Amino acid sequence: MKFRILMALLRKELLLMRANPFVLRVVLALPVMVMLVIPLVASMDVRNVSVAVVNLDHSPLAARLTAGIEAVGELNIAGGYDSYAGAIDEVERGRADVVLTIPRGFARDFSAGRMPSLDIAANGVNATKGATGASYVAGAVSSTLAAVAEAEGIVLPEDAPAMFNLFNPTLNFRNYMIPGLMVMLIIMICGFLPAMNIVGEKESGTIEAVNVTPVGRFTFVLSKLIPYWVAGLIVVAEAMLIGRVVWGLAPLGSVCVLFLAAVLFILVMSGLGVAIANVSSTILQCIFVMFACIMVFQLMGGLFTPINSMPSWARMLTLAVPPRYYIEIMRSVYLKGSSFAEIWTQFAALAAFAAGFCALAAATYRKRA
Repeated sequence: MKFRILMALLRKELLLMRANPFVLRVVLALPVMVMLVIPLVASMDVRNVSVAVVNLDHSPLAARLTAGIEAVGELNIAGGYDSYAGAIDEVERGRADVVLTIPRGFARDFSAGRMPSLDIAANGVNATKGATGASYVAGAVSSTLAAVAEAEGIVLPEDAPAMFNLFNPTLNFRNYMIPGLMVMLIIMICGFLPAMNIVGEKESGTIEAVNVTPVGRFTFVLSKLIPYWVAGLIVVAEAMLIGRVVWGLAPLGSVCVLFLAAVLFILVMSGLGVAIANVSSTILQCIFVMFACIMVFQLMGGLFTPINSMPSWARMLTLAVPPRYYIEIMRSVYLKGSSFAEIWTQFAALAAFAAGFCALAAATYRKRA
């Protein structure tokens, strides 16, 4: 009997969706807009870093270092200088971001198997561009010296510095951002829309027709959520396809692990959305509460700001933010190829949140005469 009632309620939801095609348009159009536009706009990649080279050695090796820097797409040579003061003047005028100083005798010491020191100074006014630009320069210099040493058979000391970028070798922020964007999609599709649906029926009065029937609250909540669960899985599959076809980013780990994490996070957001809708009287109230939750999730979930960069008290607060665990799972599977056994703690946290929010959604629903 309960199954028949559930099927009847699901047919009602499908008829409402057919009468109002807004949900279908959102499911099809929102992933396309988010996955195509946001990776281009919300990018923290540092480009067009101007490097002032103070060449005190005037050797072929110094010229090769300069050419190696210029070959990096994110770097360009602002000019060559014979004094450090002249290069610093370019930094003060805003025409250079990083200063590389090649000391006298650099090529001689390098040929003798000694690793001479190179001074790299960055403009700290724009801390992000300066620090990242200095890292780019250090990487370009390290790669050039390694290539020269291998070609000429030079044995470098064992403690010679080397730089490797693990998991994201190109340091492309887009690869870091795309797995996290699926969080925003699930929040909108499986959290926002079900809440708007329930509160909309409250305002229109159609929910009273259900309240006077013997339909149980669990059956009613389930009928409201199942269509959006299916829509959420479609959105995740669509987003993964766009990431693969358009941006060339494919998960290194199992797709099944990704979908399992998506199912748990869909349960989390749908349960939270229904719970908020149950205690909201108007759509405006629901929008304000949902918007506040979305802001907290974006700022504290590690989507844009790394959690390790937050103060200790803020890191403790992020333990109560469900998107944190989903974002960690997505980035670990996409970039590191992590297996379920390696990230089971994040799955356990998501499962606990899913059970708690779904129970809260069922408990806060009250029939009204």
